[in-house]
Amino acid sequence: MIERSQLPALELSRIIYGLWRLADDKNTTASHVQAKLESCLSQGITTFDQADIYGDYASEKLFGTALKAAPALRAQMQIITKCDIMLTSDHYPARRVKYYDTSRKHIEYSVNNSLSNMNIEQIDLLLIHRPDPLMDAAETGAALDDLISSGKIASVGVSNFRSYDWDLLQSNMKAQLQTNQIELSLLATDAFTNGDMAFMQQHKIAPMAWSPLAGGELFNPEANTQISKLRKRLDVIAAEQNVGSDAVAIAWLLKHPAGILPVVGTNSLDRIAKLSDATNVDIDRETWYELYTLACGQEVP
Repeated sequence: MIERSQLPALELSRIIYGLWRLADDKNTTASHVQAKLESCLSQGITTFDQADIYGDYASEKLFGTALKAAPALRAQMQIITKCDIMLTSDHYPARRVKYYDTSRKHIEYSVNNSLSNMNIEQIDLLLIHRPDPLMDAAETGAALDDLISSGKIASVGVSNFRSYDWDLLQSNMKAQLQTNQIELSLLATDAFTNGDMAFMQQHKIAPMAWSPLAGGELFNPEANTQISKLRKRLDVIAAEQNVGSDAVAIAWLLKHPAGILPVVGTNSLDRIAKLSDATNVDIDRETWYELYTLACGQEVP
């Protein structure tokens, strides 16, 4: 079973199932979505990651339809969703450009809409999806605190924030920010050296990792020579430990002492059934650095 991760205000599963591709599946029936959720839950993957914009504003509704058909599942899971990205979309034909909105009005609208779409009474963790250059931190912070007080959300975090973005919002809130969901994978390693991971470890923040398999680029047969060499080494380790190469790539993140929470998304029931394999992979320090070296294309200084 998947181990648990304790954030200051809630407990999550160490591996999180990401629903950003839910609407891309050819089969979006409630029963098929339910099968995905139940497969995750059977492995101890109890945390599910959404956003209002996923699937061009369709993913939350598909998830909610499945929960309405099987309401007992709600008590077994923690639900994350995000807001503040405003997509250009047929759903909003008057919108001229993609932008961000961290105003009280929009955050409250988005939360109410997400609750309705997902057929739930409370969001376990709301994330501000992207830093907003026009954010009025006092207004945004107060709105988030008020939503916690109202019971509509249990806790708040952020996504794609730098340390200074975090500090600005946190300084205007009573509630403690819980996590920062950032891009992390063998092909996105900047956070290990640009201060982001150091800041989170200093403040005991367990980061979430979006696109932990680099959007599939790790397994692209047409990838460049550097990625191909990395993939071959992943394949060897995977064969030695009787798991898939994707499990090794996820285990590489799990090895880090910050307690990274990978957000893994797939529509394949076969792959979903094997998501927990990553927790059984042994990555020692030298192997971690071997993969890091291959990913960077050069040895460490």
